[in-house]
Amino acid sequence: MVEKLGLQPLQVLQQTAPKSLSASEVSEQFGHFLTDAMGKLNQQQQEVDKLNDQFAKGEISDVHQLIIATEKSSLGLQLTVQVRNKVIDAYQEIMRMQV
Repeated sequence: MVEKLGLQPLQVLQQTAPKSLSASEVSEQFGHFLTDAMGKLNQQQQEVDKLNDQFAKGEISDVHQLIIATEKSSLGLQLTVQVRNKVIDAYQEIMRMQV
């Protein structure tokens, strides 16, 4: 028997006018976001390397941990490549615009 999900509607938060940011602030925030994302991706890859070493030494009997970590790292890398491609496409589109 399948149980229904107990989803509750989101409460609407009071909307305030968004703080306007300068281009340099937006650029800085985006840079921090990308740096954090790349750091997390690197940590995932290091975890996969560690688990691979442990598996090769016979220290891990549960292969599922290794497979899940590998898939997470692979998906993270694919996402990073797609974001990079979209950023490059946006840059190229901006460069084609006539002023």
